[in-house]
Amino acid sequence: MIDNSRTPPAQAEEPSTRKPHGTVIYWFRNDLRIEDNPALVDACHHAENLVCVYCHPPATLDAQRWNLPHPGLHRQRFVASTLTDLRQQLHARGSELLEVNMDAVEFIPQLANELGSSVVYCEEIAAPYEQDEVFALRLAGLTVHTRWQSTLLAPADLPFKPEALPDVFTQFRTIIEGNGVQPPAPLPALRSLPALPHNYSQIAKKWAVGLQHAEASLLQSDQRSSFPYFLPAFSGGSVAASAHVESYLKRKLPHSYKQTRNQLSGLDYSTKFSPWLASGAISARQIFSALKKFEAEHGANDGSYWIWFELLWRDYFRLLHLKYGRQLYFAKGLTDLPTPAHDEEKFKNWCLAQTGDAFIDAAMTELAATGYLSNRMRQVVASYLIHELACDWRAGAAWFETQLVDYDVYSNQGNWLYIAGRGTDPRNGRRFNVQKQINDHDRDGAYRRLWDKSESEASDQ
Repeated sequence: MIDNSRTPPAQAEEPSTRKPHGTVIYWFRNDLRIEDNPALVDACHHAENLVCVYCHPPATLDAQRWNLPHPGLHRQRFVASTLTDLRQQLHARGSELLEVNMDAVEFIPQLANELGSSVVYCEEIAAPYEQDEVFALRLAGLTVHTRWQSTLLAPADLPFKPEALPDVFTQFRTIIEGNGVQPPAPLPALRSLPALPHNYSQIAKKWAVGLQHAEASLLQSDQRSSFPYFLPAFSGGSVAASAHVESYLKRKLPHSYKQTRNQLSGLDYSTKFSPWLASGAISARQIFSALKKFEAEHGANDGSYWIWFELLWRDYFRLLHLKYGRQLYFAKGLTDLPTPAHDEEKFKNWCLAQTGDAFIDAAMTELAATGYLSNRMRQVVASYLIHELACDWRAGAAWFETQLVDYDVYSNQGNWLYIAGRGTDPRNGRRFNVQKQINDHDRDGAYRRLWDKSESEASDQ
């Protein structure tokens, strides 16, 4: 599925070594940044003129199957601010971003025709819908160069082939740490980009017509949010992402991360890196590089190690896609279990925070109100849907896809398979006892009071 031989260059080539082949299209996907973007570097090295595009994705088949909106308004709003930041970064380097509300498979061939181009560069995403997009563009006659770049570790540096990835995360981690595998250093931001083609302004005027973010902009800002993306410090884009990482490290929060990571509410109990990682506004390698500098200056402990541990989990879910691909999206997952049962009414009540369980309903209220949920509560509500309500895990995964500001196709699929017992975990699923979770994490009822649905509805009046 992936050409792992194409590893990132150690440094950007000088302009004189470029081998231009006319106008090139760079298709931004989940890599909305200029710094540490090897695929963009590739495109710049081979382009005489460059056009950068972003296509707002339509509903995926998973969302369509369960009649869900895609994407939710919270993510629309966060991505909109990310694209504003990206547009500014491009403009500062003499380029622009062509943003359209069209399916990439429909739009890019038409754009290529108008540009007289047949070459597209983009990041590789090893998920079915995203793979099908690239396949369709190639069927349309385009040459599409993809680059695997979203993992912390380079697949070519692993001591095993992707198809030999251990099926247990602990084994994977032990092998990685035992062999001393380290991430490549992040690439610096490009100082300039190839020029726009002479007819760009006419093309941009034609295709940008009708682009709207108005609906998402009407969302009310909930001050209770643990990720208040409506505030400048938590807005989308590389500027806010870098500032957040710097602030998190400056306050020495990595040292307490392991002790606080399972809390349910607040700004500092977890790193909050995930929304920027999911959109690609910052790379895992940039974060790791900053973390190592922090440890060199302030010392390492279990907390700072645990951030590396979580980044490895993120890598593992990505590498599972290289090994198993579409199998991860089958109803049975990687098992021989039958297709799960599903109760449409119970699923609807779960989505609407109307299950009757105050703890679960508080979490689902928070998710709908903010587009964010702590890792602990994501696991608890997923377990409740699967094991207590006997609903199809794929429906829950699709709901998270529509709701989360930090939706990541790899982690979302991996975590739902994990809870459902249809992935690689040997424990045959994780069933969380709701009362135990309350005793462990909300004994005083603060979380349930904070997100009591009646209180939330009253605050909206």
